[in-house]
This record gives sequence, C-alpha cells and structure tokens, in this order.
Amino acid sequence: MTHQPIHIVGGGLAGSEAAWQVAQAGVPVVLHEMRPTRPTDAHHTDSLAELVCSNSFRSDVVHANAVGLLHEEMRRAGSLILAAGDAHKVPAGSALAVDRDAFSAHVTETLSNHPLVTVERGEVADLPPEDWSSVIVATGPLTSPGLAEAIRDLTGEDSLAFFDAIAPIVHKDSIDMGQAWFQSRYDKGDGADYINCAMDRAQYEAFIDALLTGEKTRFKQWEADTPYFDGCMPIEVMAERGPETLRYGPMKPVGLTNPHDPERRPYAVVQLRQDNKLGTLYNMVGFQTKLTYGEQKRIFRMIPGLQDARFARLGGLHRNTFINSPKLLDGALRLKAQPRLRFAGQITGVEGYIESAAIGLLAGRFAAAESHGRTPAAPPPTTALGALLGHITGGADAETFQPMNVNFGLFPPFEGRVKKKERKAAHADRALSALGPWLAGDAPDDAAKAAE
Repeated sequence: MTHQPIHIVGGGLAGSEAAWQVAQAGVPVVLHEMRPTRPTDAHHTDSLAELVCSNSFRSDVVHANAVGLLHEEMRRAGSLILAAGDAHKVPAGSALAVDRDAFSAHVTETLSNHPLVTVERGEVADLPPEDWSSVIVATGPLTSPGLAEAIRDLTGEDSLAFFDAIAPIVHKDSIDMGQAWFQSRYDKGDGADYINCAMDRAQYEAFIDALLTGEKTRFKQWEADTPYFDGCMPIEVMAERGPETLRYGPMKPVGLTNPHDPERRPYAVVQLRQDNKLGTLYNMVGFQTKLTYGEQKRIFRMIPGLQDARFARLGGLHRNTFINSPKLLDGALRLKAQPRLRFAGQITGVEGYIESAAIGLLAGRFAAAESHGRTPAAPPPTTALGALLGHITGGADAETFQPMNVNFGLFPPFEGRVKKKERKAAHADRALSALGPWLAGDAPDDAAKAAE
C-alpha cells in the first residue's frame, strides 16, 4: 500500500511522539517545527521535544501513582519520549527526571535519522493546505497566532488560555553545601537525590514578605484576566493565598533532617533537583515565578545556601492556549468540523509533559491506523491512556473545561469493593491487564463508537 504522508505541526513532546508512532507503523511523516525560523519566548534551543519548564516527568511509581502508571503504559506502547527519558534520567527520588539537553538531543537525532521521517523547519501560519489529507496539530501552548486564529474561525469557538510559569536553574557549584544538604524526602530513591535549603521561621517570613512585595512581570491588557493552572502556579501567587501556603506546598519541611542542625526541625525547606546528567545544574522545585529577573536574583539569594547562587536560567511566564476538546473533538481526536485535522498534546487541554506526549502517542497511532485502512481503536477506559483520552473527548464538562493531569479520579470505578489502601495498585493491575490486548490489536472498536 502506498501511503500519503501524515503531516504533524509542532515538534514538541506530543508532536515528536506522534511522529515516532506514525513512522514505526510504516507510514511516512512530515514533522513541521517553526523554530528556528520563528522563535518563541519560552524555548532556548532548536531541538525537538525541548523541555521549557521543569525537567521532571513526575512520579515513576507504577502501582502508587497515575502518572507512574501512564509512564509504564507508554513504555509498553513503544514511546520514544519514555525511551529517551529512561536513557537520560538523573537522580530524583521516586520521580523520573531527565538531563533536558541530552533528552531533547536524543529525540531530535532519533527522528532525524528515521527513514520515514522528514523534519521541515518553518511556520505553519494558517490552516494546513487541503492536499494534506491527514494532519496532527500538536503546537502546544505557544501555537502560532495565525494558526490559532484560523482554528478559532473554523470552530467558532474562542480559545481558552492560562499561564504557565518556569522555574529558575542554579549552577550547583554556587550552592553553599555548608548550609545545604543532600536528601530525598523520606529518603526515597537513592535517599540523596535533592539539595535542601532550610529556613527558620524568621527567614521564611522575610522571604514571604519579599515575594509579596517584589516587582512582577507586567501583563498586557489582553492577558489581565487569564487564569493560572494550579499545577504550575507561580510561587508568589501561592504566597498571596496565605503566609503558610508554601509550607504546605513546595516548601514543606516534612521527611527531612538538616545534618547541620539535626536537633531543630526546619520551619520550611527549599528543594533543588538535578537538571542535567553531569550534576552541574539544579532547578528550584516548585519555584515557577513571574518575578522580574532582577527581583528573582535578589529574593532567591535570601534562601540559606543560595546567597551566592549563579543562575543558568531565570524563571519566566508564558501564555498557554488550548481548545475546548470535549466540544470540538471526537473520540479519535479528530476535529468534528474538519476530520482530516487531529489535535494532540497540551493544546487539547491535558496538562504535563507526559500527558501531552501520551495524547501525541494516541494521535499518531490513530492516524497510522487510518492510513492502513483500519478504524482506530481507543485504549480501554480502565487504562491511564484511555482514561485521559476519555476525559478530554467527552468525559469533562465542556462548559467548565480546564487543563487536567492524569489521576485515578478519571478512571472508571471498580465493580466490586476494593479497600481504599489497595485501590491504586488495583487500578494499575487492571490497567496493565487491559493494555496488552489493546496493543495486540484485540481491543473493541471504541474509537469509532465514540466518534459517532
């Protein structure tokens, strides 16, 4: 069979994963990435699958966390993103974190060398040409304004939007280890996967005051009413919710003992996670921010151990656009108004690196199946892949739709009684049992039913 190429717009995690799945299915793919022809405010390189925010893919614990289960399902589905993540992981306790540069280089090289993948650099600034019979739009949070406007015109829907904030990265050799120490919370992982900086009450209260009074990035008028997503909340916005908020969030002091002062429990703790394989760069966990660059340097150097910190990258803020997927997409991720267009990744309203890549994986598999003349089959709803897909294509209320991470609340309930402490493991066991037949092609034709 001669296949027309599938065009994928956007070379982020979702687009890269979709391209890999299509090519591995024996179908040619053209991957369109606008960088470096058109740069963005958030990206720093021209690499595919660049990680612009954290370097963490979050929990990798299969039987205790929905995102860890999603990792495992994607591994079994032959995910390029998970393969690259596993190949370039760095210490992060029970989480999967990666050397961001080595990770994106791996993805870029793998796709560039695949005989069925063509990478084209240049902006797709309008609806894709009519002769592109199968297209996956995976343009992420920074969709080209022209393309976003064309989608708006086609669907008759106003796009939704929220802000993503980026955390700073610190040179490890500028951290004072006479005050800081290595330890994972509750000694998870290798037990020493994070650098910790402790604060007493007076230091914490002074820090909170500085966050609240520090100069912030000024919004344009059209951005004034754009909400934040709770999973990527700027640290100073969290501080505005109450003086103790950070002590129960990214600065919680539990599960840690300061070896420099073992008799006194820290009042608050700032954690830094390794950001590259060499261990020379560490990012400030949960410290996404909209503070100006000058204020970031001043305020973050108030943290004990970071008084002489040198920053490899300072924090930032960018606007994220997503569509009302429950209203606009069918169960196979096709745009109802023009089914030759599929959507994947963060633009569909999933939140998080892995969730975005997971929807890219599904979009790629669905598009490849159609190219082979088969009707795409959705993964079972009891799997993490199926639960996430079901949420954005009809499970969520279109009137109140907001970005969502994968979580066990999206999974169907159990038919029988399962003890609360056993439910997460039971979800994982049920999901992985259902995943195998779907991967083997034995799953029922749920995608077609959902698309009707």
